[in-house]
This record gives sequence, structure tokens and C-alpha cells, in this order.
Amino acid sequence: MKMLRLAATAAALLSSIGAVQAQTTLRIGLAEDPDILDPTMARTYVGRIVFSAFCDKLFDIDEKLNIVPQLALSSETVDDGKGLVVKLRPGVKFHDGEPLDAEAAKFSLERHLTFPGSFRKPELASVDHIEVVDPLTVKLVLKSPFSPLLAQLTDRAGMMMSPKAAKEAGDKFGLRPVCAGPYKFVERVQQDRIVFEKFADYWNKDNVFIDKIVFQPIVDATVRLANLKSGGLDLIERVLATDLKDVRADSRLKVATAIELGYQGITLNIGKDKAKGPLSQSAKVRQALDLAIDREAINQVVFNGEFKPGNQWVNPDHPYYQGAFPIRSRDVAKAKALLKEAGVTPPVSVDFLVPKGAETEAVAQVVQSMASEAGFDMKIRVTEFATSLKQAETGDYQAFMLAWSGRIDPDGNSYVFLHKDAPQNYSAWNNPQADKALQDARLVTDPAKRKASYETLAKLVQEEEPLLYLYHRRIIIAHTTRLEGYKQMPDGLVRVIGLKLK
Repeated sequence: MKMLRLAATAAALLSSIGAVQAQTTLRIGLAEDPDILDPTMARTYVGRIVFSAFCDKLFDIDEKLNIVPQLALSSETVDDGKGLVVKLRPGVKFHDGEPLDAEAAKFSLERHLTFPGSFRKPELASVDHIEVVDPLTVKLVLKSPFSPLLAQLTDRAGMMMSPKAAKEAGDKFGLRPVCAGPYKFVERVQQDRIVFEKFADYWNKDNVFIDKIVFQPIVDATVRLANLKSGGLDLIERVLATDLKDVRADSRLKVATAIELGYQGITLNIGKDKAKGPLSQSAKVRQALDLAIDREAINQVVFNGEFKPGNQWVNPDHPYYQGAFPIRSRDVAKAKALLKEAGVTPPVSVDFLVPKGAETEAVAQVVQSMASEAGFDMKIRVTEFATSLKQAETGDYQAFMLAWSGRIDPDGNSYVFLHKDAPQNYSAWNNPQADKALQDARLVTDPAKRKASYETLAKLVQEEEPLLYLYHRRIIIAHTTRLEGYKQMPDGLVRVIGLKLK
């Protein structure tokens, strides 16, 4: 009998070990550590990648950039564009077991609108108030028609949070966020890992096949790739374009790519430059810096020609790109002439704030070299990403290399940086005509009318140069062949629904 009990115990132990071993973990390497994991307060691209694993939105996008329901079932624009009625998916639960109903949706939207320091407030600025129509229907009542609203609800402004958890946590919600996504938060160790586990009561649980997700920030792209090759990671984002050939040659790895919705550019401090340098005081000086830069050369030298040069907030293939303002060719002689017209004696010293990262730093060095030939002394100051954002807010820079991951509506790539009252107008540019063009584009749905407004804006931006748009990145994701079902969309997010590890 004793032997039988021992055998049974051993069998149970082996069964338990087998169950543990059967658990699957997807390990994702990130290029940075995200900022706060609070949908209301977050603002980084890398944070959006993490949110996609645990914080569902009212709507999402498909591979063709169509807006599709997620936590919502449907939407209807009413009252001549001044109302949006959203029907919610029944049976949805937050990670704490609380139901996602109309009251909870109203709470999340109102929190985005009213929470102190909210970065969602400008995205939902058109919303006057939210009404509960019935237990599963909310109505967003607008101050005026706002054509990008549905697109805003496909991102953090559309993320739903547990009212109970958010009320209890207050401004500490980001430390233990509670949403309604496929995975629930377990722990975060700054600069090391963010851990999630599968949520058993997820509304779409039949399409969730991996038990745990671990995000690991690894800033060095070479180290990130080495970890993928060694099996320490299963997927990495932002593979260097220069590493693409190597990755494609490795039979154990797969590549997924798409040209991004966003852009990489240099924001120029116009309104907050404490030193009052020539760059902030004269549009001609800013135009001279623009003319000193060869965008195609940057693409070839740094990215092996894999990216797409650009000069606007949308890429040249986008339907809202303004063909009347093509990319300027590099013209050093004209750049020097503009400096002379501005009454500036070279070299023009520029405090060049550059977030830490191999590609970003490489671009900055190429820009520095090109600009020097036209009379600029770009003093590169490499800074950790989150710190660079804080310095941009306070105006502690003169030029700032800043990427924007992009939105499906052109408003999401322009208004937040170019309108005088927008929270990410780091340039502190103030142009009433630009503000009107941005506002006019929000009031109509007709693409031709919207494009006309953006043409006005493009002309003003090219004249005053608050921001130098340089190129549009190719989103490059690499993963092991063990991972099945991965598809890349132009928003750059890593969607985990439907993924399997074999």
C-alpha cells in the first residue's frame, strides 16, 4: 500500500510538473521601457504596444485601416454630427470581475476628459458630455461635429478602465491597471519586465492561446536581436533596418513589416527657447536647416533604403499627403544665403536633444554632419527617452529628434503637435491660421474639404518650420518560427489575439 501511495504521489507530481511545463509564455523585447500604464496619462508608442495586450478599446482597426468594433458592437452618428451613439458588447468583464456596462464606459470617457493632466483630454475635446441611454448604450454629445472622433476611440481614448479600481487607485492606477483586455496585469519591475497572465473571463477568450506575456525593455537593438536568436525572446520590435538581411537569412526567424502611419522628425523650439537662439527667432534660419538635410541620403546611409523619406505628417503614399508641397532637395548654397538674409553669422549653435537609441543617434549624427556644411553646429545631447519628453515639455532644448507612431486619421498626426493649445505642441508654435485650418478639418467629413484645410496647414508649416519631417519608418518586427499567426499593421502595435506558440 505504501508503494502504491508513493507511486500515486509521484504520478500526481509528474502531472503537476507537466501542467506547469505546458504553460506557454510569449516574451517580447521592447526598444524602451514604457511610461505610465494608465490609458489616461500615457503618451509613448512603446506603451501602446503593451496596452494592446491588456487594455481593449471601444474600436480597433483592421489591416486595411478600417475601423472595426472591439468592446463596442456598433456606432451611429446622429444629430447632424453632434452625437455619437455607441452600443457595447454584452457580457464583458474587467480584470477585477466588474462588468463593462454603459456606466463604466461613461466613467472611463469622463476620466479621460477630466483627470488632472490627462493626455486624452485634447483627443476628446469635442465631447461636451456623455449620456447613458440604456445599460449597454452610451451617447457622446459633442460641442460641434468632430470627424476624427471614431478614430480617436481606436486608441487610448477608447480604452476602458474598471471604475472601481480607478476610483480606489486615483493617480496610482498605472501601478496596477485594471482593464478589459485578453491579459491581466501581474507585475512590473521598472527597466526590467512587465508581466501579464491570461484573463479567464475575457470576452474573446476562445482566440487567446498563450498563457503569459512578458515584456522586456532592451534599449540596445543588437542585444535585443541577440536575445531573439538565442531563444531568450520570442518577438522583438524595432529591428534595425541594417539587420534585416541578417534576420531574413536566419531560418529560425520570421520578419513582419509595414510602413508606419507616423513619422520621424525634428521639432524646433520656437516659443520656449530660453536662450532665444537664431533657430527660434527666425523662420529663415529654420528653413536653412531644412535645406541642409538630404532625406534620401539619411534613408540610404542609416536604413539601407528601407524607409520612406517624407516632409509632412503623413507619408507620400497617404491619401491626405499634399502633393503641392513635395520634398525639397538639399541646397547648401541656398541654406547659407538664408542665414545671411536672416543676419546670422555662422556657426549657428543648436542644442540638439536626441533620445537614446542606435537608429535615432545615427540619424542625428548624419543630420549634424549635413547641417555643419550649411553653417550649423548641432550639439547632440543624447538623453533617455522619458527624460527627453519632460525636457521637451519645459522647452529645455532647441531641436528635438522625436518620432510619432501615428494615427489612422491625419488629425491625430497634426493637431496634437501643431495647434497652439495642444499638450504636445513642444515647439510652442502659435499660428492662428494654422489653428483654424486644423479646426476646420475637424468639422467636416468630406475628404476633399478636409484635404483643402490640410493644404493650408502644410503651406504654413513649410513656411514657418516648427517641425522638420524627415522620414517614415518601416515597422520591422522579428519573431521566432515557433510563433504562429503574427500579422503586422501600419499602427505598429503588437496584437496578441490569435497568436500561438508551437
